[in-house]
Amino acid sequence: MKKIYLLLVCLIGLKCFAQQPDIALLRANYNYVHIIDTNFKEQPRKEEMLLVIGKNASIYTSFDKINRDIAMKKQVEEQMKNQEGSNNMKINVSSLGYRPTTNVDYFTFASEGKFFVKERLINNYLIEEPIPVFNWSIEKDTMSIGGFLCQKATANFKGRNWIAWFASDLPFSTGPWKLNGLPGLILEAYDDKKEVQFLFNNLEKVIAALKEKEETDLKNKVMIMGSDKFDYMGSDISLPKEGIKTSRKDFEKLKQAQKDDPQGFAKTQMAAMGMSGDIRISSVSNSKTGGAKVPVMNNPIELPAIN
Repeated sequence: MKKIYLLLVCLIGLKCFAQQPDIALLRANYNYVHIIDTNFKEQPRKEEMLLVIGKNASIYTSFDKINRDIAMKKQVEEQMKNQEGSNNMKINVSSLGYRPTTNVDYFTFASEGKFFVKERLINNYLIEEPIPVFNWSIEKDTMSIGGFLCQKATANFKGRNWIAWFASDLPFSTGPWKLNGLPGLILEAYDDKKEVQFLFNNLEKVIAALKEKEETDLKNKVMIMGSDKFDYMGSDISLPKEGIKTSRKDFEKLKQAQKDDPQGFAKTQMAAMGMSGDIRISSVSNSKTGGAKVPVMNNPIELPAIN
C-alpha cells in the first residue's frame, strides 16, 4: 500500500495538459445494448449514452451515469452540510436503485490528433491513446434514421464486423464509443451479430438546450454547482481540469489496489490529496434476482485477438 500511496502522490502532481477547447454544437443520445454474457443473450446490458459534438472534438459518456452522479452528489452535499465543522467527516454514498453504468469516457480532439480515455477511481485519470482507426467501406444502401438520410458503411475493428449508418447532412466525423472516420455523424451502429448496438435516440442543439435549461433553473430557483462531471451538459468540449495524466500500466496498478482494499484505497487517495475522513460506498441494488445467476462479462466490446 505504501508503493501505491507514493504512486498516487506522483500522479496527482501530473494534472492534465490543456487541449484546445471546442464549442459544443450538438448532443446526441443513443441507446446502448450489449450482450455482455453470451450465456444470457436475453439479458443484455442497456444504457443511455451521450455524445457531445463539436466541429473539431467530441465527448462520449454515459447519460445514465450523469443522472446517477447528480443524485449521489446531492447525498454527499446533504451529509457534508449536516457534519459541518467536523474534523472526521463520515460520508455514506448509496447507489441503491441504480443500474451499473459505463465508467469510461472518451475524448477525441480530431484536429490535434489526440484521443483520451477518462476513468475514475475517486480522482479522474486520463490515459492518452492513439485515435482508433476504422478502414470503412462505404456502400450504396441508405435508410432514414431520426429524419436524416443515412448511408451504410462497414469495417472490421477489434474482432467485430461493424455496420454503421452515417448522415452526410450532419458533417461531423464522429460517432458513439470509438466509432469515427466517416463523412457524417454516425447515428446507428452494430456488429454483424448484433451483440453490441448503438441505437439513435434523439439529437438537440446545445445552444437551444442551454437556453431552455437556464430558463427552467431560474423558474425553479435551482442552483447548479460546478463539477467537471456535469460540464458535458455545458457549452464547450474540454478535458476535466483536475484530470490526472497517467499511463495504462500505472492505472491498472491503481485498479488492482482498489480491488484488493477498497476502503484502504479510498483513504490513501484522500491522504494523497491532503484530506482526512471516511467514505463508504454502498452499491446495493434494488433488483431481485431470486438466486438466479447474474450475467458476467465474457463478451467485451473489443474481442481479444485470436492467435
